[in-house]
Amino acid sequence: MSLEKARSLPLSTVHIQDSFWSRYIRLVKDDIIPYQWDVLNDRVPEAMKSYCIHNFRVAAGDMTGAFRGEVFQDTDVAKWLEAVAYTLEAYPDEGLEALADDIIELIERAQGDDGYLNTYFTLKEPNGRWLNLMEGHELYTAGHMIEAAVAYYQATGKRRFLDVVIRLADAIDEQFGPEENKCHGYPGHQEIELALVKLYHVTKEKKYLNLAKYLIDVRGVGKNYFLQEEERPTFKHIFPDFKDYDPVYSQSHLPVIMQNEAVGHSVRAVYMYCAMADLAYETNDEVLMNACTRLWNNMVNKRMYITGGIGSSGILERFTTDYDLPNDENYSETCASIGLALFGKRLAEITKDASYMDVVERALYNTVLAGIAADGRSFFYVNPLEVWPDNCMLGTSKEHIRAVRQKWFSVACCPTNISRTLASLGQYIYFQENDKLYINLFISNKTKVTLGDTELDITLETKFPFENEIELNIKANKCKRASIYIRVPNYAENFHIWVNKKRNEEIPIEKGYVVIEKEFCEDKLEIVFEAPARYVRANPKVRADAGKTAIVKGPLVYCLEEMDNGDNLAAIYADTSQKLLESYDKELLNGTLVVYGKGKRLKDTKWHDDELYKTIEPELEDMTFKAIPYCFWCNRQPGEMMVWLKEHM
Repeated sequence: MSLEKARSLPLSTVHIQDSFWSRYIRLVKDDIIPYQWDVLNDRVPEAMKSYCIHNFRVAAGDMTGAFRGEVFQDTDVAKWLEAVAYTLEAYPDEGLEALADDIIELIERAQGDDGYLNTYFTLKEPNGRWLNLMEGHELYTAGHMIEAAVAYYQATGKRRFLDVVIRLADAIDEQFGPEENKCHGYPGHQEIELALVKLYHVTKEKKYLNLAKYLIDVRGVGKNYFLQEEERPTFKHIFPDFKDYDPVYSQSHLPVIMQNEAVGHSVRAVYMYCAMADLAYETNDEVLMNACTRLWNNMVNKRMYITGGIGSSGILERFTTDYDLPNDENYSETCASIGLALFGKRLAEITKDASYMDVVERALYNTVLAGIAADGRSFFYVNPLEVWPDNCMLGTSKEHIRAVRQKWFSVACCPTNISRTLASLGQYIYFQENDKLYINLFISNKTKVTLGDTELDITLETKFPFENEIELNIKANKCKRASIYIRVPNYAENFHIWVNKKRNEEIPIEKGYVVIEKEFCEDKLEIVFEAPARYVRANPKVRADAGKTAIVKGPLVYCLEEMDNGDNLAAIYADTSQKLLESYDKELLNGTLVVYGKGKRLKDTKWHDDELYKTIEPELEDMTFKAIPYCFWCNRQPGEMMVWLKEHM
């Protein structure tokens, strides 16, 4: 394992000004955060009720009433505050900070004298604390609250929220652990483990790291804790679906170091994997790190969609088996792809292997962005690769599919997760390790980085992902010998770098990064590669995609929509012998690159509506189809959508 982990640059130093991403970055502060605040206060009539602020006000004694919503409802406020924290770190705003301070004060008043903080159990089940870890989400909720407080402390330097979660973490530490008088359980929904590592980093209190390690190490050891809970005479289920509980669902069927396959609920899995990676590094645990690598490889090589989506089953939002990747009834929860990106980022930081960032980039540009509308005010929880709106019916295998984004959800983990991810995007662009700077994503920005006693001003300019030219201007306050590592994407062809107008012919490559090592004073690096739109095929073992093809340009997966290509997209066959054509449309979807392809359409002129089957030769007609980036689908009008096309042989 590497002796030192690379780390993200502070968001306060990375200012994104990008033709592709800025449309979303601006949305976070100006539209997404205000809109979500209104939703959390139940002020959006067309959106499902949130009850989040209502619950905290009741718990704080500001008003009378009952708890409303789901057992994990508090996490929506926590993730909203985390998004606010990242936004404030990059773009200070006194008004937004004052609003956040007010909510933090409310949360503090809702906290119990013993440090306990959870409005569901405070208001609805005061005698049920820690008695249903299988379903109660107490530790999961605490984890999101801790993450938000750490982010807010790092952004503002204010301790109030941090002190709240320290009291909460101390209460949990008194409750859980290997000691005989403590609870030997673990979270039904993992999350707190990675949050405790973050809390350890800001407080330097080793007990939080030890608690995180305990919760990971004890998981799946001996008789399953959740099954023991069920055996108690007083146990009662919160969710009907959890009867006949399968420990595989929560990755508690085996000790984590013995797990080889990504199984169970996909969000639970990737949050746990993140904590495993954190702990493997912090404790120099090679066995735990090897488990991370095995699980990553199984997930991305056999159980991940081309869009970076994971979790193929709509039943229990879970992984199934290798190569089972249906397109029209998959789940691919937005939160799961966010967790995948968080896991991949950690592995890249530890190993300095660019292949992890290839997957992170794929998830960010496709599934994560597809989860939010262009106006920031509606969302997808589920991200299918094929939609026929008429058959997305209740009581069927597609009842979880939505053909349009929703204003909110009764379970609203995804919208606030998207906002915190977009607000923290700057953390993915660069890593730093001593005098080494890693460039992972090609997103236009200005940043400052300190290498030793030298400060570098860096400007990265590009029109990626639609064009593949990147200009990097570096200015040092005093000349400094350093190394800059630039990721070579796995889709890049003819990758070249010019340093101060001189082409570097022999550039060393380390784990997918080209290495530019020199004395930097005032320098220009120009990176150029080819990434044309092209057809991609799946392993034939992916039965849903056998005989089909998808269009990919760089990290972007493309799709066909009904409004561009007519209905019954399943009747279209791509002629892959013909070259794909690219055209930038500055008017479409705030500017995007469109891909046109040649193909055939199956005609239905010889069929009557009352004929279902008959012996007839297929009749095909030539056509040109139009594809747009998958992340932009359903931003114009509802209709059919399809990623994988039948291939005309």
